[in-house]
Formats: sequence, C-alpha cells, structure tokens
Amino acid sequence: MLKAKDIMTREVITVKESATVRDLAALLLTSNISGVPVVDDDGKVIGVVTESDLIFQNKKVHLPTAFALLDAFVFLERPGKMEQELKKMAGSKVGDICSRKLVSVTPETELDELATLMAEKNIHTLPVMNEGQLVGVIGKSDIIRTIAQGM
Repeated sequence: MLKAKDIMTREVITVKESATVRDLAALLLTSNISGVPVVDDDGKVIGVVTESDLIFQNKKVHLPTAFALLDAFVFLERPGKMEQELKKMAGSKVGDICSRKLVSVTPETELDELATLMAEKNIHTLPVMNEGQLVGVIGKSDIIRTIAQGM
C-alpha cells in the first residue's frame, strides 16, 4: 500500500499568517495550487488555508434564524457561529481566514487513510508532519494523480 511519503509534495509552499488575503490569492494562482499550510513567524505550522476560505469571504451574510418568545429572542443556531463567520468574511490577513483545526498526517499514513480523512472531513490540503516538522503536503490532486497512474 502506498503511503503519504510516496505521493506527497516535498517542496512545500507555505504562507505566513500575517500575509494579506490578496497575496494569498496571487500565490495560489501563480503556484497552481488549491491550499497551503499556514505558519507563524517561527515557522511552526498553525493551520491550513485553501481556495474555499477565499471563496467563503465573498458569500452572502447568513443571519441566524431566530424567533421572539415573550420578551426574548431564541436563536435556532449558535450566535457564536455567526460571529466567527463575520470575522472570517471581514478578514484581511491569512491568519483571519485560515482553519486552525490542524489535521495532519505522518509520512507513514497509508493512502486509504489519506483518502478517508479527506472525504470524511472535507479536507483539501493535508500537511505531512514528522516529529513536529513539516516534511510535505498532500492535496486532493495528489490522490487523483496516484489513482490516474494506476497506484
């Protein structure tokens, strides 16, 4: 069975959390990639940002559904979720829009587990970490290329 180390891109493009959203868009376009790991000033991976995060910024504002009950409003969705969405939509820096719930794999993670993670968690970009160090990245295109080559 193929492993992450067999299909990962080893020359990883990263972006600092302080980069502007406009710089991120240009980076993704010129590098022909759909997502990158986000690093802090010390080079530590703190999250991932993808094309979906950029597209999210341009969506319509969704107001939470609520109804009045006596003298109070009852929200049918979490008000905190709306606050998070508004912050992300108004963000001007990569750190404002990136996903900080880092899901990563090791070089030894097998292909079927990679595919399962991507499908079940709707992940587009998986950092490959070895002892806390970023050693590669796997995107959906890497999985598709592996399938096309006959694994």
